[in-house]
Amino acid sequence: MVLAGKLFKLEERVPLELIAEKLKGWKMERVEEYGGKEIKLESEVRELDFRKDLLWGVFSEDKVIPTTYRGELRYNLFTRESGFFFTEKEGITLLFVVEKWRIANNIASKLGEIIIPSPGAVVEAKIAHETLKELHESNPEATKVIYFDQVDLPNINKLALYGNALQDTTLYHEYLKHGKIWYVVFEDKKYGLVVGLTRNCVVTIFSKIDEETFINYVLERIVPLMERE
Repeated sequence: MVLAGKLFKLEERVPLELIAEKLKGWKMERVEEYGGKEIKLESEVRELDFRKDLLWGVFSEDKVIPTTYRGELRYNLFTRESGFFFTEKEGITLLFVVEKWRIANNIASKLGEIIIPSPGAVVEAKIAHETLKELHESNPEATKVIYFDQVDLPNINKLALYGNALQDTTLYHEYLKHGKIWYVVFEDKKYGLVVGLTRNCVVTIFSKIDEETFINYVLERIVPLMERE
């Protein structure tokens, strides 16, 4: 199963104990109308737990999915549960949400509103183009895909290299002249994982892995790549 997550940082340092205090017992109810009926939905922070220097938790949110069964429109309820953790590194408070990036963005925004009720409390963590460049060039044989953005060629938004094209160093350096590395898929042989990584710290593991191992990998391998400024 593919696992994905995204790394964020708080704009100001907040002690983990204070974060736990603000999140503990948080629940919000909302009412939405579907098919002329009102449905009560809940969002909740659960299972807060300190583990070493991490504050773990689960963000659960009720959702409604419209489906059609034999021509009849029905509304199915489900609860999405997403793991997250907070930690501190070099005076920076970090948040990692185990979800695809769009959902992770929404959850990070909601958690930020609870902890620091002001706009921009939580922002994306960043990895420099130069860092991804070094990641590839230090072991080019391990790279499987590279995407470039900020391309200065007319009518071209992105450039990509994959497969045999990655062996063409001339083409790689030509693309570097016209864009910045946005996304890299590489084999991390030390950990035995195939990993996708973007400049805004979206991490995707394409190898079979459990959530705890995923979290440990992010802490050991990805967090050190993050820009500190």
